[in-house]
Amino acid sequence: MGRGRGRRRTGRVLRGVRGREPGRRVLLLDKAEHPRYKTCGGGIIGPSRDSLPADFKLPLQDRISAVTFALNGKWTRTRRSKRMLFGVVNRDEFDLRLVQAAEQAGAVLVTGVTATGVEQQGGDSRTVFVTLAGGGRVEARAVVGADGSASRIGRHVGVSFDQIDLGLEAEIPVPEAVSREWAGRIHLDWGPLPGSYGWVFPKTDSGTLTVGVISARGQGELTKQYLADYIARLGLSGFTPLVESGHLTRCRAEDSPLSRGRVLVAGDAAGLLEPWTREGISYALRSGRLAGEWAVQVAEASGAADVRRQALNYSFAIKAGLGVEMRAGKIMLASFEKRPHLFHAAVSLITPAWRAFARTTQGHTTFAQIMRDHRAARKLASVAGR
Repeated sequence: MGRGRGRRRTGRVLRGVRGREPGRRVLLLDKAEHPRYKTCGGGIIGPSRDSLPADFKLPLQDRISAVTFALNGKWTRTRRSKRMLFGVVNRDEFDLRLVQAAEQAGAVLVTGVTATGVEQQGGDSRTVFVTLAGGGRVEARAVVGADGSASRIGRHVGVSFDQIDLGLEAEIPVPEAVSREWAGRIHLDWGPLPGSYGWVFPKTDSGTLTVGVISARGQGELTKQYLADYIARLGLSGFTPLVESGHLTRCRAEDSPLSRGRVLVAGDAAGLLEPWTREGISYALRSGRLAGEWAVQVAEASGAADVRRQALNYSFAIKAGLGVEMRAGKIMLASFEKRPHLFHAAVSLITPAWRAFARTTQGHTTFAQIMRDHRAARKLASVAGR
């Protein structure tokens, strides 16, 4: 986008946007056109579902009620639930519907633009500028950065990470008979590398299986080998993947900032995800809702002191909810890295542990609540972490 054209175009957009709330105008900037592929298993757990608008229709590919657990390909056990554990979506369809819901609510979407940074004047200035590739820029009263784990907005805020993992994934089309075998069931394999695991998520309606693995960054070749071995053990190496992709997940350090001036960050851009499972959709949706609510307060703030107060309120809201869950997840991960066999034995053989796992995916509880309320869970984490 050229410099002059960018300013005229974004100016027209901003003047023409009216959301459902009087006087509030929302502009969505996205580098990609929708729909677009994103590396993701696509599991929609209870907290994700509960964070969506009441009238949002999930484009479910499958409904999961069973999990097959394995310990690096061994000691396989399938557990089943009478109720659905969670749903599975293709991220391109899900993300497109989210964008469409935002547009229906009054937001305007501009695609094909790349945000390169943020400019803030400080003091009592009531605006902030998002700079765009090509020289254009957008003026706003508040900015929410949700531009992924390699976020440029996150760098402006100063987001820091204490956990970075490499996820590798393959979308594998399979014959209908194979797809039916996987319908309603996922596979979780506790892997050979510390903290690693593999997964199979069925996309039954489209006839594909999403197969992936994740482990700490720095072991790229071993992670690739784990994925190849995992696919072979599952009997899927004879099918040609439609897509093969990889990405880094970044988990924030506990003291990492969530705002700077009139700029807030949410989701992957803030390093918000579950540290053990690396689940990020629910964290993105929940933090996104909070960021939207507090962005309104920041936009309406009368001066620098009020801006800081509203931004701090956003940080407090994140830390009181998602922050508590992340702290529990980091304890779980540290223990799992040392004693994966104990976790496997618990969820595959001990009924209360399986039920706790199921209730977590359904959104009835969290890892933090389980560790707080159940002595056995605290003991498992303690014993495994020794």
